[in-house]
Amino acid sequence: MAKPFSEIGKDAIQSKGWLAAHKWLILRRVSQVGVLALFLLGPLTGIWIIKGNLSSSLLFDTVPMTEPVVFLQVLATGLVPATDAIIGVAIVAGFYFLVGGRVFCSWVCPVNMITDAAFWLRERLGIRGGARFSRNLRYWMLAMVLLLSAITGSMAYEMFNPVSILHRGIIFGVGMAWSVVVAIFLFDLLVAKRGWCTHLCPMGGLYSLIGQYSPVRIRADKRDACNDCMDCFIVCPEPQVIKPALKGASKGLSPVILASECTNCGRCIDVCSEDVFSFGTRFKKFEKLGSEIGSAQKV
Repeated sequence: MAKPFSEIGKDAIQSKGWLAAHKWLILRRVSQVGVLALFLLGPLTGIWIIKGNLSSSLLFDTVPMTEPVVFLQVLATGLVPATDAIIGVAIVAGFYFLVGGRVFCSWVCPVNMITDAAFWLRERLGIRGGARFSRNLRYWMLAMVLLLSAITGSMAYEMFNPVSILHRGIIFGVGMAWSVVVAIFLFDLLVAKRGWCTHLCPMGGLYSLIGQYSPVRIRADKRDACNDCMDCFIVCPEPQVIKPALKGASKGLSPVILASECTNCGRCIDVCSEDVFSFGTRFKKFEKLGSEIGSAQKV
């Protein structure tokens, strides 16, 4: 019988305390709200640390930042990007390559807070079933976005992009952003479990590709201590990425979660009462160290 959602993470709370069992979730919310606060700071107070929005911005009036999907749409239209846009996309793509690609999805994107809320309510209400989509659909969505730009000669997707609409709405005035919030929330709640972020979002697809070989990964170095509670699989937005690292020892598989779909959200770390998971790197020398630590703790 499946464990009630209300019981998920309770062992971790008893073992580590409430704060430690929610550490990475709290830090993510601080990060997401903090990013929004930085963009709002200028319009509200006149202190311009960063100007623009998530699509294109300027840090300290000096450092340009360009969102990669927006940049690819510009290329698809046949236009020649400005030098600042090229520098900006190199900075953004380079940063997310280093820290894990889809870190954008879990630590920056404001839509994540909406979809997480929908998932929480869906589980609390016990809603089961719904539409099923291939996880590869997000890559096809990305291809369709670029094809649309090529055909129309414009960044047409930005008229419908929930991330751009919501972020611009929060900064410059909500307007139709509320309809986007409601639509995505209801879609994830009633139509498809974790439907938008996990299956459809083309931005998530591109950041997944960017993070294919990112050095920062979540590791399951203490996988021998796993008690099969399954809490990590339930809270993970991409549960398919966990099994090879957690259960692959007999097959000689690395304890590193190598799948680029992982968002490095840290929820598996939070809810694990046995501290199986931790942030680390993908490199083998750390695998040996993690194995030695695990063996030492058993003695």
